[in-house]
Amino acid sequence: MGDNMENIHEGHRDRMRDKFLKSGLDSMASHEVLEFMLYHSILRHDTNAIAHNLMNAFGSLPAVLDAPYEELLKIDGVSKVTATFIKFELQLMRRYFSEKTELAIPIKSVSDCGNYLLGRYIGYNNEVASLLCMDNKCNVLGFEVICEGDIGSAVFSSRKIIETVIKYRATTAILAHNHPGGIALPSNDDIEATKGIISALSHVSVLLLDHIIIADGDYVSLADSAEYKCLF
Repeated sequence: MGDNMENIHEGHRDRMRDKFLKSGLDSMASHEVLEFMLYHSILRHDTNAIAHNLMNAFGSLPAVLDAPYEELLKIDGVSKVTATFIKFELQLMRRYFSEKTELAIPIKSVSDCGNYLLGRYIGYNNEVASLLCMDNKCNVLGFEVICEGDIGSAVFSSRKIIETVIKYRATTAILAHNHPGGIALPSNDDIEATKGIISALSHVSVLLLDHIIIADGDYVSLADSAEYKCLF
C-alpha cells in the first residue's frame, strides 16, 4: 500500500511539473502553486492537503507567504523546514528584484519610483524606512534600508541619512517607508520626519525629491500630493 501511494504521489508530481514547464504558474490555481512550491521542502508526502490547510488558515497565497514563521508552524503538516522554505521564497523575490535593478536606471516619474520601491518592499511585515540615492539626472546609484521601526522614532537618524548619501555620492534622494497593514497616507510624524530630513540633507547639498509611503501594494507620493508638495 505504501509503495502504491508513493507511486501515485510521484505520478501526480510529474504531471504538475509538466504542467508548470508547459504553461507556467499562470495555468495553476493558487493552491496548486503552493502545492507545487512545497514539493521542494516536502519530498515524499502529499503536499496537496498541506497546501489546502495553509490556504484555509490564511485565505490566499500572498497571505501564506506573508504569514509569520511562528504562525506557519501551527498548521498541520508544516515543519520547521517547510516554514523556513516559505519565508525563504518571499525574500528570494525581493532579492531577485534588488539584484536585477542594481544597475543605474533613471527615475523619470512618480510611477517609475513607486514601481521600483514596491519591488524593494516585497515581504516586509514590519515598518522599514529606506533611502533611494541618485545623481543629478535621477539615475539610481543605490538603495539602502535606513532603519526598521517607527519612522518618527529616534532610530530614524539624520546621521544615518547623511552617511548613506555620502556613501553613494548622491546629489538627490528619495525617502520611503511602509505602513504594514495600514494605508499609504502620511501621519503627522511622517511629515515632521520629512521636514527634518530635508533640512539635514541641505547641509550636504543633497536635495530630497520625494517621500514615498507604501502600503498593501500601493503607494503615495508626498511630492505629488497637493497638500504636501510645498515641502519639496
